[in-house]
Amino acid sequence: MRDIREIIREEPYMRDRILRVLSDGPMTVPEVARKLGFPADEVMFWMMGLRKYGYIEETHEVTDDGYYRYELTEKGRSENGGQG
Repeated sequence: MRDIREIIREEPYMRDRILRVLSDGPMTVPEVARKLGFPADEVMFWMMGLRKYGYIEETHEVTDDGYYRYELTEKGRSENGGQG
C-alpha cells in the first residue's frame, strides 16, 4: 500500500472521477474501485472523505457480500454538473 498521506493528497483529483462513476447509480467501494482501476483500500479513503463532506451517502441496503452501496447526494449531483 502507498503512503497514506499520498493517497489523501489525491482526494481532490479523485473526487470528480468518483462522482462521475456514481452518476451511473449506487455502487459499492469494490465496484467503484474496479471501474477506476485503483485498489479498493485507496478508494475507501476517498469515498469516506466524500461521505464526510456530504457528496455521497450510503443506501440502506447491504449487498449479499456485506457492502453498502453509495449514491450521490444533492451536493454530489450539483458538483457533478447535475448528472446522476
